[in-house]
Amino acid sequence: MDIRGNVANIKKSVLIKIEALEDIIVPRHLLVSPVLAHELAYLTNLINDKEIAVYIDRQGTIRNIMIGDKNSASLAENRLYRNKNRLSGLRCVHTHPSGDSTLSTLDLTSLSQLRLDCMVAVGAKGGRVTSISAAFLQPNKQLIPEDKGSYQFFGPFNCEQVVDFPFDEILADIEKDITKSADYFKDSQHNEFKALLLGFSRQKGALLTSEESLEELEELSKTAGLEVKEKLILNIKKPDTAFFIGTGKVKELSLYRQQHNIGIIIFDEELSPRQQSNLEDILGCSVIDRTALILQIFADRARTKEGKLQVELAQLNYLLPRLIGRGHDLSRLGGGIGTRGPGETKLETDRRKIYKRISTLKKEITEIRKQRNVLRNQREKNSVPVVALVGYTNAGKSSLLNTLTAAEVFSEDKLFATLDPTTRRLEMEGGELLITDTVGFIQKLPTQLVAAFQATLEEIQYADILLHVIDSSNSAWPTHITAVNMILEELKIIDKPTIHVFNKWDLVTNPEDMELYINKYKPSIPVSARYGTNIESLLGLISEYLPEKLEQVRLLLPYSEASLLNTLYNNCSVEETDYQEEGIYCTVRLNNYWLQMMKKYMC
Repeated sequence: MDIRGNVANIKKSVLIKIEALEDIIVPRHLLVSPVLAHELAYLTNLINDKEIAVYIDRQGTIRNIMIGDKNSASLAENRLYRNKNRLSGLRCVHTHPSGDSTLSTLDLTSLSQLRLDCMVAVGAKGGRVTSISAAFLQPNKQLIPEDKGSYQFFGPFNCEQVVDFPFDEILADIEKDITKSADYFKDSQHNEFKALLLGFSRQKGALLTSEESLEELEELSKTAGLEVKEKLILNIKKPDTAFFIGTGKVKELSLYRQQHNIGIIIFDEELSPRQQSNLEDILGCSVIDRTALILQIFADRARTKEGKLQVELAQLNYLLPRLIGRGHDLSRLGGGIGTRGPGETKLETDRRKIYKRISTLKKEITEIRKQRNVLRNQREKNSVPVVALVGYTNAGKSSLLNTLTAAEVFSEDKLFATLDPTTRRLEMEGGELLITDTVGFIQKLPTQLVAAFQATLEEIQYADILLHVIDSSNSAWPTHITAVNMILEELKIIDKPTIHVFNKWDLVTNPEDMELYINKYKPSIPVSARYGTNIESLLGLISEYLPEKLEQVRLLLPYSEASLLNTLYNNCSVEETDYQEEGIYCTVRLNNYWLQMMKKYMC
């Protein structure tokens, strides 16, 4: 049996003695056997008064051995939940090196969080047992982990008295009462959705401050359906290769997590597979980074086949290095934020099957790209201009599309409310155009998503005009513009004609001051998609920047000037050619410049 926890500086000979604890069988009717209690006290003294905790099932077999520091030991990771509304079937027996067996708040929180049969503390001093105390859940009271009224306390006992303690009778009564109250564990069943967010002091030149980035991470967490219990900003000079944060801070987080019933910890920086695995082993809960959280949101929000394929590809590329080498342990990744969604059934396949799935997804997305090219070529032949909406997530792109085209696209005041691209037709005085709503951007957008959504992002690359939608009510809007421009530059379309649309103008508290700022971004216009403010002016601005409308004409080129046909192919849209005796007939679409140039050849 592996010994978990703080085994540093413990001699190998002592570790062998601790491992031998698994040979001790506790009689089923006993709370704890005197033999086990004395052995735990003796071993605690040998390891310089570090806590030792063992987890015992109802057959009396020791299932886990954990070693902590002088104040606490980690929780067991594998639990024996038989039913969501029953106890786990495990009891924890641990030492208190101070000699005082009084159960701490941390002990009680662990009892409720793990739904243990009971929590037993063995007071140990100088290698001897001083007293034994126990706590059980109080099923006829509301389960509040921090409230001592939610527990039954027994002891302190000495080793002789503990033999007569009616452990099995008390446990049977508690289980009977819990069965009658179906929602007793209602709150504890949602522990996995209680999140602790960790931000880090920003380096010089970072786009967002630590506070702004952590606020954004909180919005992402809420979008993913998590309840944010706490946000902390840590100051680290250099990330630790094993844990990202120092070992001392890891211990503090472990205690904090247990005390506050945290089910998931989210880092605002990207973790390596090794760091994530090490942190989960020590902290005993799910640990994910910003990238995994965004991937989870995309998995939840994708609706079309194309969107689901792209998200699955991004998830597999992210999970692949975290799956390699885990063998049979892959199944433990099957639940929790950051691992659900498309592709979940692939988590227990081997590396070769995952590579094969990635290859299949890439082929399917390539086919989608080909289909888009066909549609795009058709639009170009029909000379229909395309306007693409781009911008930071939750800037109001979908709302603006609805206002312009009455599209009734789903929109919500959440990050990444819509993912799948939507194209709608808009009739204007000068003709018609197509408006495409694209996926929102965010700072530190996962590279896996940029690569996977290449087929969708191509819509931006082939657009005639970009409407860069900005949430003018957000104080960080200049940073949002920079983040979006960085992604546009990565896509090599930063020089495309762009109109800056400052949306949510109705929420701006100082519009006069804001106008001074937005004048720096030409061309720009303040609008309110919600109330339709300045929408007509926006349409007029779009008309000014639209490319010239092409006119379809039929030309007759003499064979002596056949080279003109190549010129037309290179500079215009040639739809049809017909070689006749009198010359070359061709149907082409020309702008005003080429209409003048080819006037004498018109039929």
